Amino acid sequence: MKLKRQQQGLTFVGLIIVGALLAYSGVILAQVAPTYIEFVAIQKAVDKASSGSTVAEVRTIFDKAAQIDDIRTIAGKDLTVGKEGDRVVVSFAYVREIHLVGPAHLVMKYEGRSK
Repeated sequence: MKLKRQQQGLTFVGLIIVGALLAYSGVILAQVAPTYIEFVAIQKAVDKASSGSTVAEVRTIFDKAAQIDDIRTIAGKDLTVGKEGDRVVVSFAYVREIHLVGPAHLVMKYEGRSK
């Protein structure tokens, strides 16, 4: 007599649950990706702004670059400008929140400085 082998695999309900989790992860990733792209644009603008010699000039250069790259999270007035030796160092920090569900939010803290 042959014994029946048990089938292995994913049930339909399991498939629905896995699909829902993948879809929700995709939605969250679609919301996180633009914030990272904006962070990269801010870093590029800060590197460009560090070529200025005064605080006002640094902020003006950043604001012009922010208009070109459509940066809306921070402005030139939010930058911290300092000197290390003979070079200008520009740093920034900001927080972005993404609503997940109900009272839950994904909080992302971005910070950086010129090279």
